Amino acid sequence: MAIVRAETAGVPPTVTTVVHETPVPIFCWREFACGWGAAFVNITTTYPIYKMIFRQMLHGVHLTQAFGQLRSEGMTYLYRGIFPPLAQKTISLSLMFGVYDSTRRPLVEYCHVNPYTAKTVAGMAAGTVEAVLMPFERVQTVLADAAYHQKYRNTHHAFKIIIMENGIKELYRGLVPILWRNGPSNAMFFILREEADSRLPKRVSIVSQRTQEFVAGACIGAFISSLFYPLNVLKVTMQCRVGGPYDTMWAALLQVYNERDRKLRNVYKGVSMNCTRAFFSWGIMNMAYEQLKKVFY
Repeated sequence: MAIVRAETAGVPPTVTTVVHETPVPIFCWREFACGWGAAFVNITTTYPIYKMIFRQMLHGVHLTQAFGQLRSEGMTYLYRGIFPPLAQKTISLSLMFGVYDSTRRPLVEYCHVNPYTAKTVAGMAAGTVEAVLMPFERVQTVLADAAYHQKYRNTHHAFKIIIMENGIKELYRGLVPILWRNGPSNAMFFILREEADSRLPKRVSIVSQRTQEFVAGACIGAFISSLFYPLNVLKVTMQCRVGGPYDTMWAALLQVYNERDRKLRNVYKGVSMNCTRAFFSWGIMNMAYEQLKKVFY
């Protein structure tokens, strides 16, 4: 509290209360927690759809054939391999939101960087840090491929055998397309998401507001996922092999192009289902994230 005395004679001193706002720390654990929770809800809901898309990516088959493969394998194998994406995506989204926020705010508040530049740099940084979790994505790819059903029993067994036979380096096969995918897609997501949040009207009804959050996240996620879909195809192609020489991203692109009858549209096989999955996945994630923010903040 500060007392301010008037300089004019005869005027009684006025008392002014000075309110000191508590600064938000650069490292905010709440953003990490919100990202983790949103990913958990998302993965447990959409994993079966992912497996159908994966089969389309790997074998270049139609949706009905991919569905037939999963149906013939039965419920026993439907959720096989869910632990790696659950572990990876929960930590990944936690890092995505946490690192983004911890990078963007100092750039804007202390370095006075242009907000859009700060968002781009922060998104790229978050995407690069996420790549540390690539071994989970690597093992998920192997477990989702029917060719390895008999060789690897579960996640722990797959990690153990891959490392014993090929070393730690094998867990990072396909790193380049992942880096090309993560950074730019993160930057685009945060910029578009914040633009939508600032421009869309605030709804009075809770249901209307939740629906708007779902649709906004769904449309942004579906667009970005479809745009970067070829990089996922290259990643799957590179990671479906265990052991042997390491192909470059260009070599993987030529392999896919030649195997798909040298037609570019065949490289996009599975993109419609991927777009559908991304629509629901990112819609659920965005809505869950906004709900968790209300809890943690």
